[in-house]
Amino acid sequence: MKSLAIPRKRLVSIIGGSAGNLVEWYDWFAYAAFAIYFAPVFFPKADPTAQLLSTATIFAVGFIMRPIGAWLMGRFADTRGRKAGLSLSVALMFSGSLLIAAAPTYTVAGLLGPATLLVARMLQGLSLGGEYGASATYLSEMAPRENRGFWASFQYMTLIGGQLCAIFVAVVLQAFLTEQQLTDWGWRIPFVIGAFLALGVYLMRRNLAETPSFENQAVDRPISTARLLWKEHRRESILVGMLSAGGGLGAYTYTSYMQKYLFNTVGFDKATATYIVAAALLWFTAMQPVFGALADRFGRKPMLLLFGIGGAIAAVPTFLTLEHISSPITATLLILIPLTLQSGYSANNALVKAELFPAHIRGLGVALPYAIGNAIFAGTVEMVALWLKGQGVEWIFYFYVAGVIAMAGIATLLLPETRERSLITDD
Repeated sequence: MKSLAIPRKRLVSIIGGSAGNLVEWYDWFAYAAFAIYFAPVFFPKADPTAQLLSTATIFAVGFIMRPIGAWLMGRFADTRGRKAGLSLSVALMFSGSLLIAAAPTYTVAGLLGPATLLVARMLQGLSLGGEYGASATYLSEMAPRENRGFWASFQYMTLIGGQLCAIFVAVVLQAFLTEQQLTDWGWRIPFVIGAFLALGVYLMRRNLAETPSFENQAVDRPISTARLLWKEHRRESILVGMLSAGGGLGAYTYTSYMQKYLFNTVGFDKATATYIVAAALLWFTAMQPVFGALADRFGRKPMLLLFGIGGAIAAVPTFLTLEHISSPITATLLILIPLTLQSGYSANNALVKAELFPAHIRGLGVALPYAIGNAIFAGTVEMVALWLKGQGVEWIFYFYVAGVIAMAGIATLLLPETRERSLITDD
């Protein structure tokens, strides 16, 4: 194993980019973590599944905005710089989080309440559409070639860390507030926290160093556009979209939706469901640098195939077994199985995508196919799951998860091994 030592300037940049990524994803996942509490105040229906389905619909709208954000800010990062893209994305996230924190309820303002929630989620979707491509590109270009898998894995490690922070805030609030208080006003607290954190990150990101890959490009380089991406990198874009669809759906199924599944299907109370997901996320977070280092040693494709093949095989048995589990410890241990397999994708996907595209179009190439794949499959995962449950055929969802993950496995087989064929040439 080669030394993980890294020049101080690059280390500071990686830490700065990663910290901002964590805050962005905290803001995004706070919506999912607290939806079980604010759903009744925006959608006053008697059926809990119907309430969750309404919030899941707005959750999906945020995903629909992500390809637009990826297109706009992917081009922005390719023309104005990775640092500029990172700053713009977190400014949008600040606006969205602050708007959710101040949104009026249905009782106070009628349809204006859920409409405000919708607009805020659209802003967050635009932000995250740009954040993924900018942060993935920034961290991949800043990492040294020999340990690029290890350092680039911090992109997803902080992504999960953001989700874990959202869960942690939920656990703390559940300990100090009653369920009624959380439903009445406590759900606003995490969005206030997120807005202030985003403001702090915005100020920090303005002082980050730019990547050598961006700075060393030719002045007369081609202009980054979706048309150019499709014309010159069509195959890579399609495969990245397929890979992102399976990886995104798997991640949201076993983390974001799992909290609702444990509460709404398995039968755990809301607090216990939150604790289970929090424990699983701690393990998932710790696995990211491990699988990143393994990719440096054995290659990116073996790690991705571990997810694409293993994750597809494990999906149906995992859910069928969870249906009959009453022990929180057993449920946690079971969820760790697909999450460990998921790590083969999560730790390496951003790096693989960055290594597939040349610098002049890398930000857009990483962000846009990823956002489209996630919008179609990951963004609708809760809608699909809850709708099938409402129809009395929830078991179909289990096979749906397996099928989409298998699609990511097929895409992996068609991808090159980017450890040897990386287009990131500036160390």
